[in-house]
Amino acid sequence: MHRVEHLGYADSGHGPVLYPDPADRQRFARADTDEAAERLAALLREENADVLLSYDSNGGYGHRDHVKVHHVGKRAAELAGVERVLEATMPRDFVERLMRLTRTLRIPFRYDTDALHAAYSSGSAITHRVNVRRFARRKQAALAAHHSQVSGRGRLASVMQLLVRLPTPIFGLLLGREWFVEPARTPVTKPATSIFAHN
Repeated sequence: MHRVEHLGYADSGHGPVLYPDPADRQRFARADTDEAAERLAALLREENADVLLSYDSNGGYGHRDHVKVHHVGKRAAELAGVERVLEATMPRDFVERLMRLTRTLRIPFRYDTDALHAAYSSGSAITHRVNVRRFARRKQAALAAHHSQVSGRGRLASVMQLLVRLPTPIFGLLLGREWFVEPARTPVTKPATSIFAHN
């Protein structure tokens, strides 16, 4: 990674309440989609991007900022002429197995079963499954950097705390893959193993 850009929006948080904007910034969920997309499209043009990574239409587990990323990313790709958009997701059945495991291990985790059935993507929609186990330590550190989710009292806190404390090899076994849906790609029987692989 040679460049990091922040578009200047504040985190919108997850949960039933969308709090007022902080004094200096607008929460991303309230941002004008076309305006945010144009800002992102300008970066895509500068970088001559071939592929844009975004979120699936559900925003993964439904975080309002992830849903916004989906809409902004889709529009930015159109504006910048980026033909390939890969939407980060997880197979819904895999997530459901993880939730059953949390119950079996008696990990306190509140979740809405109905919401879970609408989250992420169906396994048949997955077009890319990338092995990232060698980056498990970095991925775990990235999760740990979500301080409000790890140290808070929200639904994900207990699971996040467990994940960041797992031995790295175990973490890699559980979350050593990244899944994507490429909407422009026809359904596949065997997902590609690289984000740069396409029809």
